[in-house]
Amino acid sequence: MPDIIKLLPDSVANQIAAGEVVQRPASAVKELLENAIDAGADKIQLIIKDAGKALIQVIDNGCGMSATDSRMCFERHATSKIRKAEDLFAIRTMGFRGEAMASIAAIAQVELKSKKHDEELGTLLQVEASTVVKQEACATSSGTSIAVKNLFYNIPARRNFLKSNPVELKHILDEFQRVSLAHPEIHFTLHHDGQEVYHLPSTQLKQRIVHLLGNNYNERLVPLDEETSIIQVKGFIGKPSFAKKTRGDQFFFVNNRFIKDGYLNHAVMIAYEQLLPEDCFPLYVLFIEIDPAKIDINVHPTKTEIKYQDEKAIYAIIRSAVKRSLGRYNITPTLDFNQETSFDGMLTNKPLQEITAPAVDFNPNFNPFHEERKTANKEIPFLRNVGERNSIPRNWGSLYEINEKPSFTQHSFELDNEKSLATGDEKVETLSTRQVFQLHQRYIITQIKSGFMLVDQQAAHERILYERFLSQLEQNQGSSQQSLFPQTVTLNTTDFALATELLPYFHALGFIIRDFGKNTLVIEGVPADLPENNDLAIMLEELIEGFKNNHTVLKLDKRDNLARTLAKNSAIKAGTTLEIEEMNNLIDQLFACAMPNATLGGKQIIVKITLDELFERFNKY
Repeated sequence: MPDIIKLLPDSVANQIAAGEVVQRPASAVKELLENAIDAGADKIQLIIKDAGKALIQVIDNGCGMSATDSRMCFERHATSKIRKAEDLFAIRTMGFRGEAMASIAAIAQVELKSKKHDEELGTLLQVEASTVVKQEACATSSGTSIAVKNLFYNIPARRNFLKSNPVELKHILDEFQRVSLAHPEIHFTLHHDGQEVYHLPSTQLKQRIVHLLGNNYNERLVPLDEETSIIQVKGFIGKPSFAKKTRGDQFFFVNNRFIKDGYLNHAVMIAYEQLLPEDCFPLYVLFIEIDPAKIDINVHPTKTEIKYQDEKAIYAIIRSAVKRSLGRYNITPTLDFNQETSFDGMLTNKPLQEITAPAVDFNPNFNPFHEERKTANKEIPFLRNVGERNSIPRNWGSLYEINEKPSFTQHSFELDNEKSLATGDEKVETLSTRQVFQLHQRYIITQIKSGFMLVDQQAAHERILYERFLSQLEQNQGSSQQSLFPQTVTLNTTDFALATELLPYFHALGFIIRDFGKNTLVIEGVPADLPENNDLAIMLEELIEGFKNNHTVLKLDKRDNLARTLAKNSAIKAGTTLEIEEMNNLIDQLFACAMPNATLGGKQIIVKITLDELFERFNKY
């Protein structure tokens, strides 16, 4: 029987390796940017065409390469970072395996130009499918330029798995943000299809965050700086009031390398415990400096996962550092990028003699034994002395009104025509007068033939709006109300790209929005079904944030996602007092829906209590 195990050809081995290293255009962007940083560049340009499918080009002013090094960099396991196995535990560079360039060259057409600063001529190298087709001397600027063209051109099956241009561009923007956040001292630019997307001059970390995420982030940042014998943690965390429903603004860097670590993320979330709702996530950009010998970065092909020698200690340090920063930050925002804390408000330029002591108001006629005071305190028989009685705040009894007085509002109204509303196989009793109650400004109670039913007013309105918006999106017939004063909203680059992609759907719903350039939109009108909202910018930001959250969690299509998000954001909330006509209309519109009984999350909107159930309860004991 002949031998069946054979060595793979280099071209096939490189394509297999490329499957791990280069999964999409963003993977190549990450590898090329990291190579430019390792080359010592302080200015890096990224040029993208067709979301990276047609061209990915990185130009840097780093150290450059000789003719021999230019050829060697395309060989597998060729690297300048590693000489022996022990070097793996002393790595501070981004790349070290020597697989990136070989993998990229195996599935694309690559052109490299490179020149060292002390040489007159550089090297031009062209590689296709791991084969060098041209190498010659050329005139070029100092540094390196690498152009990756027609990614996956020789593997059509892999190319067919790529997503749409907006999706692939978003992944590229994510990688670009991570690299540029880790190196605020480097000047980065990004151009896509001939348009400048980012222009990031060399600066400090706080200003880099603001340039990347938006000017409104300046007031959201809280500085963090903690140094221990194990690690040093520094960076910024977000104020709880600005938390979002998606995890997009969360960044961990270990020795300037972006990582994904659920364990350390949990440490941050625990520090925010009781400060945030369960479905909200805080902003953080945190840098951990640690001895490379105490971590292993060679545990994942994309180098985004790390193992630690003492991860429990690191967890505890991060949790306490975040808690400490949250406890001591001043809520007054600062506009100075260089000022990391806001102590300015504590200082004054007034002369000392102009500073006056605070006045203390008091009532000289106050008598704790006044008749009114004694009467109020008689309601609290367990108080044993005057001091305890005086410490009780006034009107304390109002806290218990819910137990002493039913908190509902009753409305009755005449029906023009007798109506019956279907609730499954049940019908609302046909009456000349329908009695409606609002319980705790949250539920609507109405009588039915077999008893009564409770309707969750918020869930009911969400269902009504959801089906209405979905119909408008499908028929492209949303009505608009013109805004008296158009508003502009400036988004970060990723959100702006998403909003631009969704503009046709916004218009179908009744929004009047136009692109104003430079990541800015102008809102000139909103759907007529929406309640009046003076801050249209916040409304649009919340709509985009909810859309991203639904896309991540539920994987909905665009129409369903937008209809669901807008319905949830626009529905009346629990705690809203409703008038007679509003409750009547809500019930009528609910039972006109295709699915009146179920919330958008599949829970109940209506609960029926029958007379038999009531009889059983009253006669149970």
